[in-house]
Amino acid sequence: MTMLSIVIPAYNEEKGIKEIMERVLKVRTSLQDAGVDEMELVVVNDGSKDGTLEAANDIASQYDCVRILSHPQNRGYGAALKTGFAQSRGDLVGFLDADGTYPPEYFPQLCQAALKGAELVIGTRMTGEESQMPATRRLGNVIFANMLCLLGWQHVTDCASGMRVFRKEILEHLSPLPDGLNLTPVMSTRAVHEGVKMVEVPIPYSERVGRSKLSVVRDGRLFFTSMVWTVLSYNPVRVLGIAGLLGVGFAALVGMGLVIARLSGVTALNPWWVFALFAALVLGVAGISLFALGVTFNYLVSLFYQEPVRQGLFGKPMFKKPLEHQFGWMGVVCMAVGLLIALVSFVFSLNGWEIARLWLYLLGGALINLVGIQLIIYWLLISVLHDLSQRDLLTQADMQPW
Repeated sequence: MTMLSIVIPAYNEEKGIKEIMERVLKVRTSLQDAGVDEMELVVVNDGSKDGTLEAANDIASQYDCVRILSHPQNRGYGAALKTGFAQSRGDLVGFLDADGTYPPEYFPQLCQAALKGAELVIGTRMTGEESQMPATRRLGNVIFANMLCLLGWQHVTDCASGMRVFRKEILEHLSPLPDGLNLTPVMSTRAVHEGVKMVEVPIPYSERVGRSKLSVVRDGRLFFTSMVWTVLSYNPVRVLGIAGLLGVGFAALVGMGLVIARLSGVTALNPWWVFALFAALVLGVAGISLFALGVTFNYLVSLFYQEPVRQGLFGKPMFKKPLEHQFGWMGVVCMAVGLLIALVSFVFSLNGWEIARLWLYLLGGALINLVGIQLIIYWLLISVLHDLSQRDLLTQADMQPW
């Protein structure tokens, strides 16, 4: 027997709570046609200061399948949802907002996808159905969807959708979830990295009843930072590695430009080139540090989860031997090249070359030498972490019963 628990968080929604509850209750027959035997409606009053609780209780008094939970004080959208999740009795759990923007009439379609094998079904407002979403929010959703694709290597068109159905047993894999409005993008980000099977079902989106509680700037920043921090807890090298490669790429472009300029006979740099050189030195060294730090953190994450490193900069490993294990010889080569450049420049200076012709090569040699030192340091650290992770896995295997 399949049961669906629909959770509605409500904070100062007296104008719309009755209507959305009645709309949810009307889909029970359609849910049965979709394969859901029972439904319960759980409304979580999140410390409302208006008549939300009274209005919800009025509907609940007429139906046995409706339960009202209440927070004494406002704790946040995510906290209200988590209270509902914890108290729900269904093996499928769905949720939507109390403001009437999401259509409960589409719960049967979402449940059908869940019953066919999906673990998390997202009602997407971005494809296939009519949407009255404001342009600023639509733009934000496009940005966050592409950001999740970049950071998680999986395309989700509406990672912040507030209408979903999921199998209750996956909650342990998605925890911890935040208490604020950023619960939905964090849930999507965790689901991607936990390997949860996700499906999106197009739904329409309407204008809300009453005043919106979402701030485009404040909550947009919150969504961004929470998604990045969530990725850092799973695959740090994806965030830090991308930032590091951008820094190294900029430094390489500036270096090539300076070499070309020098070979063309330019010895004096204008202020723009001086600033570009400064930025290249800083970003080049910082880029290598960030990339190596991301790889190091990936090993720390594997130790925390007590499993092998399962992710990388581009998803699955690109090399038979992980790139970070080659940091040692790469560092030695960089140090040798840097010292060779410095030595050759010094010999030329003894033979009468002016420092104006040599300073760029000396500076480049010093940068390459520093990069080599960094790579060797991180190679030593990563080697120790790799041995610790392997030892931990072997210990677990030895403790398994035959």
